[in-house]
Amino acid sequence: MQGYLSIVLHAHLPFVRHPEHEKFLEETWLFEAVTETYLPILQMLENWRHDGIEARLTLSLSPTLCTMLLDPVLGARYERHLDSLIELADKEIHRTHWDRAYRELAWMYHHKFNLARDTWRTCGGNLVGAFRKFQDAGRIEIITTAATHGLLPLMAGHPASLRGQILTARDHYRTCFGRDPQGIWLPECAYVAGVEPWLQEANIRWFILDTHGLLHASPRPRYGTFAPIFTPRGIAAFGRDFDSSRPATRVTATFTATSASIWISTTSSRICPPPTTGVSPA
Repeated sequence: MQGYLSIVLHAHLPFVRHPEHEKFLEETWLFEAVTETYLPILQMLENWRHDGIEARLTLSLSPTLCTMLLDPVLGARYERHLDSLIELADKEIHRTHWDRAYRELAWMYHHKFNLARDTWRTCGGNLVGAFRKFQDAGRIEIITTAATHGLLPLMAGHPASLRGQILTARDHYRTCFGRDPQGIWLPECAYVAGVEPWLQEANIRWFILDTHGLLHASPRPRYGTFAPIFTPRGIAAFGRDFDSSRPATRVTATFTATSASIWISTTSSRICPPPTTGVSPA
């Protein structure tokens, strides 16, 4: 049996920006994520490009995260934060001169932080633009999430809020990446019935939800939760795997599947039509 793999990474942080303070503790959350996650992903993608590796992945970048990454105040503060880490690593190398094990550890961090600073400066401090270049080159696909990463089921009683979350995310994506998003990671993978009209209005073709949404769909997918299904509006739903030892607590889906099926393959992070043979309908 032929299988398909889709690597989908979700990147989101709540918006934090306090220029009225010289230092603000919660901003460190962003700085640590840039150093430990976003810059290493860019380094990995660049290494893949350099080595001719045609791997693909899909990455969500939330509107709040992109806004912070593009903010000049936070960018300047991050540079100072990174410089302070390098300075601390220098001091640790000196302090652990006679302690070989810890000195090697200090050298490791010194190298890591300097590499992060080199990557930061190479892309001019514009990580959003760096990710956009990889998408424009066809090496990754960037998707979006709701504007403020708001939990959509809690907005079910106010359709205007649902619509605002989706369309604002679409508009912000356009300003960052010069195109419309094809997919969306529903915040916390929480599905709410009735979100499809706004996804269709935003021209979003697929979304990711918790696997429970497929397990409790009506009807259930005939070939398991890993077979994506279409909603009545032609929007594909993909379940995210979950720990089966825990009870299902998320809101369940109520959309109806059709006999159509689509796949995301390892050779392309974009939605592909199903193969002509060996396809199990949803």
